[in-house]
Amino acid sequence: MIPRKKKSVLIAPSILAANFGDLGDQIATAEKAGADYIHLDIMDGHFVPNISFGSSVVKTVRGLTRLPLDTHLMIENPDLYLEEFQRAGATNLTVHVEACRHLQRTVSAIRQLGMKPGVSLNPATPLGTLEDILPEVDNVLLMSVNPGFGGQQFLRHSLERIRHLRDILKKRKLHALIEVDGGIDTTNASEIINAGADVLVVGTAVFGSPDIGGAIKALRKSADRG
Repeated sequence: MIPRKKKSVLIAPSILAANFGDLGDQIATAEKAGADYIHLDIMDGHFVPNISFGSSVVKTVRGLTRLPLDTHLMIENPDLYLEEFQRAGATNLTVHVEACRHLQRTVSAIRQLGMKPGVSLNPATPLGTLEDILPEVDNVLLMSVNPGFGGQQFLRHSLERIRHLRDILKKRKLHALIEVDGGIDTTNASEIINAGADVLVVGTAVFGSPDIGGAIKALRKSADRG
């Protein structure tokens, strides 16, 4: 399992909101400001109604930072691309429960390739779909918006889902990290952490800010109140 760092909050800026014309400098600024991961949202235009980027961008980012690459596959048939993202340099590889017909096999294949497996749920997917796979994953990514686009508003019912998942992990003595992705900023970071989240995936509130470093520090300060 991924060990907890001394920092009480782990922050994973998502480059979906970055300026790709200045990607190297923006990632360097995020790393210097204390980001814990770089988050990469892979969208295929089928599983979600948008296309973002593929493994070539993951490979490029791998050459720009020493931070772990938290790679989130919002794609159909993810099994076809696991090795491709491993070769590109992904550290953590998260797949959607809704996209995997044989989820345990997919998770096992990710680990065998040397990456840390995670699973993700869309906002309306029941937490019960995770029951059997929880002992085998390093992280659970709860979407707090409907995936496909950046800049959406945080769905408030996500707080109860975070609390419920935290209770499940505690009762079963499991140590998967809870990631939350969608609509996170300084106005809600503390209550998301207080609900039980470990990792905040943040795009617009970081890379959409004129002061990326300041935005990360402000987010951490806000989240630490949780």
